[in-house]
Amino acid sequence: MSLPDREKTELSRLLRRIALAGLVGSLALVSACTVRPLYSSAPLSTGSTANAEMASIAIKPVRTRYAQQVRNNLIFGFGRGAGEPASPLYSLDLGVTEAVESSALVQVGTDQDEPTAGSVTLTAGYRLTDANTGAVIAVGKRAITSSFDKPRQEFASYRAQIDAENRAARELAEALQLSIAQDLARHGKAAG
Repeated sequence: MSLPDREKTELSRLLRRIALAGLVGSLALVSACTVRPLYSSAPLSTGSTANAEMASIAIKPVRTRYAQQVRNNLIFGFGRGAGEPASPLYSLDLGVTEAVESSALVQVGTDQDEPTAGSVTLTAGYRLTDANTGAVIAVGKRAITSSFDKPRQEFASYRAQIDAENRAARELAEALQLSIAQDLARHGKAAG
């Protein structure tokens, strides 16, 4: 065997060892991950499923029209259209704020700048508590922005803003629903 052949075999052995170490390392990383569907029928904690736990969340009343839109969408989403639970396991405190801004100023045939586009940002803070013990399970905050056109007519502009609020409320409710489902899944792992 010549010297270059010996270096080639040692190099190929080294490369095999590196590849084997990489394979073992990646298998260790993959085995540490646990993946399960968020709305699966697998139990989260004491025999209940994600859908059952989501359906057992009571949402406290809110004061504003846009907060009520978020609340209504959450009730529909949690219960899959069944409404509020008769005997809730969890209670959800929901606080929703709104910010309306003019997004674009364009001169339209006059010497004054008139807003032609706007955006509505709804921000929701929530606190999920156990209805029996009062223990706080999760606290979180989510925000959604929805844009709208502002025509010159006052009523049309107001109606466009209301429609943007409704879109933002629907999207915010979906984001909250996902976040709360994740919180419940984490809580189930901690309890189990």
